[in-house]
Amino acid sequence: MAVLRICKYGEPILHKKMEPVDFALAKAKLPKIIDDMWETCVSVSGAGISACQVGLDMQLAVLVARQPDDSLKRIVIINPVIIAKTGKIIAEEGCLSLPGLFADVERAEKIVIRALNEKGVPVEITASGFMAKLFQHEIDHLSGAVFTDRVVPAEKTRVKQEIKRLKKHWAAIDESKKIPNYENGFPWDA
Repeated sequence: MAVLRICKYGEPILHKKMEPVDFALAKAKLPKIIDDMWETCVSVSGAGISACQVGLDMQLAVLVARQPDDSLKRIVIINPVIIAKTGKIIAEEGCLSLPGLFADVERAEKIVIRALNEKGVPVEITASGFMAKLFQHEIDHLSGAVFTDRVVPAEKTRVKQEIKRLKKHWAAIDESKKIPNYENGFPWDA
């Protein structure tokens, strides 16, 4: 497995709709891609990562589900579609492609999605709370949207200012060369 560079806000691939995966054609390459995405996400303590975030034009996301025993479970969704949404929740979100930026976003509280799993088997997943928010966040990436596109109105001005301030620092971050350590805060907060 390899840690890959994460694309940062403003890079064109983050703002385009990803191509559907033809599982039969991609089957041989998918295990390595999925393993590398998992390694990348876990290495930076992420909750999920979409293929576009590592420069790949494909409808694929890898999510991290923390289990009751604190172990991590990998959830892979290929060509996901949200088929039902209920309720509303406003909660803070961040993104590996916008490190150090957090803002409130409105999402559906419960969702149902259809996708292929990493073996190419069709699955239907029902999620609520944090996991519903996470699925929606990653599926947005596959549609060319980032969480700042969905920020609640009261946060829009602040978020624009923060992006302007943080963007100059993002270019210097390359997760594939050195795993960033943010335990003592972000370098731009000093």
